[in-house]
Amino acid sequence: MERRDFLKKAGVGTAAVVGAGAALSSTLVGCGKGDQAEVENLKKEVEEYKGKLATLTKKKFKWKMVTTWPPKLDVLQEGCERLAKRIGELSDGQLEIQVFAAGELVPAMESFQAVSDGTVEVGSGASYYWAGKEPATQWFAAVPFGLNAQGMSAWFHGADGLKLWEEVYAPFNLIPRPGGSTGVQMGGWFNKKINTIDDFKGLKMRIPGLGGKVIAKAGGTVVLLPGGEIFTSLERGVLDATEWVGPLHGLRFGFFKAAKYYYYPGWHEPGTYLEYFFNKKAYESLPKELQQIVDAACVENEHWVLAQFDARNGAALQTLINEHKVPVVPFPDSVLEALMPMAEAVVEEEAAKSPMATKVHESFKKFSKEVGTWGSISEKAYYNGIMKKYSLKG
Repeated sequence: MERRDFLKKAGVGTAAVVGAGAALSSTLVGCGKGDQAEVENLKKEVEEYKGKLATLTKKKFKWKMVTTWPPKLDVLQEGCERLAKRIGELSDGQLEIQVFAAGELVPAMESFQAVSDGTVEVGSGASYYWAGKEPATQWFAAVPFGLNAQGMSAWFHGADGLKLWEEVYAPFNLIPRPGGSTGVQMGGWFNKKINTIDDFKGLKMRIPGLGGKVIAKAGGTVVLLPGGEIFTSLERGVLDATEWVGPLHGLRFGFFKAAKYYYYPGWHEPGTYLEYFFNKKAYESLPKELQQIVDAACVENEHWVLAQFDARNGAALQTLINEHKVPVVPFPDSVLEALMPMAEAVVEEEAAKSPMATKVHESFKKFSKEVGTWGSISEKAYYNGIMKKYSLKG
């Protein structure tokens, strides 16, 4: 039919789609009852062309994301790349995000400010990096002897944790989203045995957040470095010790070549949460459906990150122990018992530094007590009982 030939030649440009839709609508008006089947077919074609028009006229967004992570770093930078890809897929290309690792567009520790200023639209890091801007940020990453990954997730999604996080970031023109947890971290890589609490005196250690302040209170010297600078500093003796997540990254960075002992548990970061933070103006400029896609992709990635760390850390630990003969050493109970009151003092001191920090701390403390009571007869009882059969070499 002539009108079908017209459609085939119409192309997919916006003007062509509009013209084709108008031509089809006109044809429908002139069809009689005998052409009912043809009418139905033409109606379908009209709807198809309307769909094409809607797609062509949707505004497309191109964003940049900066991170605090080294290029191609397993799970951390990898997770940011995955998030960008998922948002692109779920939005059918309407929102594209180009990801830049630390130093590729802005220095690692300037990503917060770059997103706040609107220089770029998205960032990724750990909220304790921004304690200098607002002490309250630290609670959304990790609290020494605090909540594990499960507890942090419950605080964010089952209580008021995320609402408070949004309140803390609002003055900086930012919208935060939980970026997944590393799980319980390791205690760190040391070139010196830790037998008593006094062994921290004079120790130069790379350790951020509230945990770093506890080390300082114990007499250590805290050095803040991005991930990409740690190995060289440890190798050259600029650092005596460093913490950095768990076995997966310890193996990847080769810390076992520059440190003698690998300590556990990560009392300083028992359930460290990562973050994605969005420029508020950029986020709110998105249509509602795209905002929902961004939020859904963040939640999906949040679960992916913890799963990856748990799975890959287990395999990496076996490699460190069996192939590289790394001494994996527990902190003595006496050391942990000495660190605990220091941690409590540090947290109270930091909470007193701003009204927002006080508010966040009170919420965290109240929730920790509630969930901790439950955890003592669920998770703790399970691990103390059934899981005892798994040894370090298991």
